[in-house]
Amino acid sequence: MATAADRRAYRGPKLFSYGFRPFFLAAAIWAALAVPLWLLSFTGYLPWAALTREWHIHEMLFGVLGGIVAGFLLTAVPNWTGRLPVMGTPLAALAALWLVGRLAMLAAAQLGVWASVIDSAFLVVFAGVIWREVLEGRNWRNLAVCGLVTVLACANIAFHLGALAPEAAGQRAALGAIALLIALIGGRVTPSFTRNWLMQRAPGPLPAPSDRADMAALILTGLAAVAWVAVPDAPLSGALLTVSGVAALARLARWQGLRTLIEPLVWSLHLGYAWLGVGLMLMGLTILAPDMFPRTAGVHALTAGAVGVMTLAMMTRATRGHSGRPRTADGWTLVIYLLVNAAAVVRVWAGFGGAGSEVLLATSGVLWSAAYGGFALAYGPMLLGWPAQWRGRPLPA
Repeated sequence: MATAADRRAYRGPKLFSYGFRPFFLAAAIWAALAVPLWLLSFTGYLPWAALTREWHIHEMLFGVLGGIVAGFLLTAVPNWTGRLPVMGTPLAALAALWLVGRLAMLAAAQLGVWASVIDSAFLVVFAGVIWREVLEGRNWRNLAVCGLVTVLACANIAFHLGALAPEAAGQRAALGAIALLIALIGGRVTPSFTRNWLMQRAPGPLPAPSDRADMAALILTGLAAVAWVAVPDAPLSGALLTVSGVAALARLARWQGLRTLIEPLVWSLHLGYAWLGVGLMLMGLTILAPDMFPRTAGVHALTAGAVGVMTLAMMTRATRGHSGRPRTADGWTLVIYLLVNAAAVVRVWAGFGGAGSEVLLATSGVLWSAAYGGFALAYGPMLLGWPAQWRGRPLPA
């Protein structure tokens, strides 16, 4: 049977019919829970040995983001390759492996080195799945995506190794891979979705086609990431990061984002990409002018900003599209977008210190949890495969 017929023949739980369903739902719930857990531990209200600063960093980079990347790529790769998506029992096994990793990290104090082994298994297996699908589908264009997922898996292992490979190197490698994934994939989907929307609803100038300027911006981002991982405090790294941030914003300016302000499902992608440019610039400036720009400001502009905003933008769009809903934002979706952007702004602001920084930190955490918790509540029924009407009550359109 053809791939489409194979998919229609699937009779298992709807949750495991496509990669975005279990991973978007589970990762969103974990994103909403993990930050409050960390804040309660940080403020002394929850004395749990596992909830260290390193746990917080790890779960944001490799737990939450690892799950979201898995959901996105397990949905996108079949479109790229024309192959049958991973579904049913294999998908359920992958989701279970991710979940076991989260539980292992919570019990790290009791499990010791086994927590690292269990947690590392998911990204290694997932990278293998993506390599297999892309190679079998002869989709050479996306070999770079396979490479970046592999870097993320190796960065996770480096994070756990600690003494053999300094944790900071693993963190930087993960952040570099994430920045490149946003630059690469976000740089494809943002102008593409914008073009499609404008052609249907707002005739006029369209996003500029991909050309050498786009390739130059990608190369700059790659060079900046490599330099920062290798020599994080070198002026060259700071200069490359700053220039790559400017290049990202210049690239964004060519995509007609201002013409999409009436549709949050589109402008959220532009705003997520803007956070990438701001994050890269701030990270560069923390090296070039450390007295003026704190290190945490740049890191959180990239993570809470670029990652938080872009992932929610992609998760909402993919969920609506693949569940048969209209590709337009409803009120719930707009609130989610506003909350995650507010969380990013407050978290970057808190990095500059001063009076009230702990209050800002807590406020950012509440906003972040509300954004991802709101996604789980509003989009959970769609991800579970419930119909638009359930028990006589309409679900979000």
